[in-house]
Amino acid sequence: MGAMPNDTLGAAKPSTRLDYGRRIGRAMALLAVDPARSPTLEELASAAAFSPFHFHRIYRELTGETPAETLTRLRLSQAAVLLVRDALPVAVVATRCGYGSAAAFTRAFRTAYGIPPAAYRDRGGIGTLLPAPTPSTEETAMFDVTIRTEPALRLAVLAHRGAYGGIGATFDRLNAWAAARGLMGAETRFIALYHDDPMTVPEAELRSEAGLTVPPGVEASEGVRILDLPPTRCAVLVFRGPYAELEPIYTWLYRDWLPASGEEPADQPPREEYLNDPRSLPPSEWLTAIMLPLGEKAAG
Repeated sequence: MGAMPNDTLGAAKPSTRLDYGRRIGRAMALLAVDPARSPTLEELASAAAFSPFHFHRIYRELTGETPAETLTRLRLSQAAVLLVRDALPVAVVATRCGYGSAAAFTRAFRTAYGIPPAAYRDRGGIGTLLPAPTPSTEETAMFDVTIRTEPALRLAVLAHRGAYGGIGATFDRLNAWAAARGLMGAETRFIALYHDDPMTVPEAELRSEAGLTVPPGVEASEGVRILDLPPTRCAVLVFRGPYAELEPIYTWLYRDWLPASGEEPADQPPREEYLNDPRSLPPSEWLTAIMLPLGEKAAG
């Protein structure tokens, strides 16, 4: 869900970068509020307080994609959730996600996901679990869960309220904030924190946070806060596939793995780390590390 924007505005003055980041963030919020609707160029440019003649270029240089690509990504992510979670008819999903016809939706979905939406729904998704990508000092004997200690992390986080599937739009706004400050780099990690159980908390009340790692000295601003996470033992699974397919993994972790593991969960929310760029890869190749924080292992 996190992605690294271009940094071609690097030569701009810091004050200009900050201003541009704030303004492009407003346009992103307009796109995210209702992905089924297509704001006009004039509406987006007005939200960002840029001339329509220049808006598209500034947006693309700051975010690494066009507004149309952002909107398509938001729509298809929403569609994947409706298909695998709610098993809705393709025509209903197409309408809810802003497509003029089921045929147009099917073409767009198949291009991105590799299979038609009906087949995606009937198969329950296309993702697979992978071994954890880094060495660990403790291995469990159950499937591909690895227990490792995550280092202390300093995150810039932006709160998201509502359906977890919509957090990608919050990451877009956070990325614009970070790019405007020159904080994006090859070492940046993109991590989300999920505070509630979506099976028991009403969707509108779900609390989560989009986060990315930042160096010391970065200050909170514009709704972004700084969060320091301590070193934490985590049970980790790595999933390859669309983000819409992650919830059943949580069910297995909490229902089956945790009781059998002898572990106790720590007083921290579960995390997801997004290991590659969803804008440059098809959903079948997206990599997500699901991290369940654990208490310290008792001696002896």
